[in-house]
Amino acid sequence: MSFFWGSWITILSLGCWLFIFAVLVWTLRSKPVLDEDETTGHSYDGIREFDKPLPKWWLVIFFGTMIWGLGYFVLFPAIQPNVWKGVTTVEVDGQQVPWTSANELNSQLQANNRVFIENFEQNILANAGASEATAILAKLSDLQAQRKTNEKNEDLQKQIDEQITLLAPYVDKLAADPEAQKAGNRLFLQNCALCHGSNAKGSVGYPNLTDNDWLYGGTADQILLTIHNGRVGAMAAWQKQLGESGVRAAAEYVLKISGNQNDYTLDEAKVAQGKAIFEQNCVLCHGADAKGLTAMGAPNLTDDIWLFGGDRETIRTTIRHGRSGVMPEWQSKLGNERVMLLAAYVRSLSQSAE
Repeated sequence: MSFFWGSWITILSLGCWLFIFAVLVWTLRSKPVLDEDETTGHSYDGIREFDKPLPKWWLVIFFGTMIWGLGYFVLFPAIQPNVWKGVTTVEVDGQQVPWTSANELNSQLQANNRVFIENFEQNILANAGASEATAILAKLSDLQAQRKTNEKNEDLQKQIDEQITLLAPYVDKLAADPEAQKAGNRLFLQNCALCHGSNAKGSVGYPNLTDNDWLYGGTADQILLTIHNGRVGAMAAWQKQLGESGVRAAAEYVLKISGNQNDYTLDEAKVAQGKAIFEQNCVLCHGADAKGLTAMGAPNLTDDIWLFGGDRETIRTTIRHGRSGVMPEWQSKLGNERVMLLAAYVRSLSQSAE
């Protein structure tokens, strides 16, 4: 908060308190001139006005609120927040820090998370026969804490990824546990359904998670890495390099090798031209057999499963202008334990489609 706004809050807070206090004191000290009958001399419709003292219960409440206001100034950062932090503290990341609304929220979230982790370790992991994962999770958490102060350490990130992959066997155990699946389903609906749909079947540009077609791999360790670290996928625009005729030829070849070719009468001359273009430009990502490479996130072009659509014009648009997609990382938002549950739920969806 800037000095101006801190001063503004201070002036308003103390000014209001002092004004109310001054009015109350002035009222108590003001004594009007009374007649012999102890009235003020005012009379209206036969009703005479006396000068009686304010009720004690009212004064106690009023002065009590004034004292409470002063106490608030001491306890919380109400006076020059950048200078006076108040004496009230909350626990965040294991340390006592000055109270702010953000710190209080973080403290409550961390307290709730501790309860969740305790239940996860003592009940969900134990019931699934995966209690050994607790030690890996502890080491993973320590490595991630180190990364906060050294984000660009590639060796440290490699160690983190190694620990994540060690969780894969326990994710498979959770994928077979009904209680873990209930928890994973709730997490999916809260966090993933917006893009992948409540039924996890995806939509245009968002993968279907219920089949066995994977851009980055569908094993437990690959799913874990995807959810933990996120993914950034991109296909370059080829119109400038290939020209419109090359785009159309490449699209014709993709139709030929895909499972969608039966819906079209193919131009074999363009297919032959497109094959040469593919072999020269596309095999690096999609592979010589066009079945894709999970390391690149490049899709299999020989089936009839499409992320953006498999009709001729959509394929041309994809080649012509390229595509891009981002899946955010979820570890920082959900934590390692919830990511395990999500990975197990997604894994179970894929297995059910086999």
